[in-house]
Amino acid sequence: MGKPLMIQEKDEKVIEDLKERTGARTKVDVVRAGLRLLEKETERRERIKLWQRAVALVSRNSADVNKEFQRNSRLKRA
Repeated sequence: MGKPLMIQEKDEKVIEDLKERTGARTKVDVVRAGLRLLEKETERRERIKLWQRAVALVSRNSADVNKEFQRNSRLKRA
């Protein structure tokens, strides 16, 4: 069995409005859709943080390697 939620009156109005606007059959469908969107956004933010850490770790080494290749570039010698 599901657990009951205590929904505030103004939240009830928002859910009903979204139910009509989205064509959802039930209030639960509206809440589930909202939870899916929140979950996707949270996963996206976690991936962004992970990539930012990865970039921070390799950026210094990458800049050093790029400098080495620029000094010995065959295109600049020609």
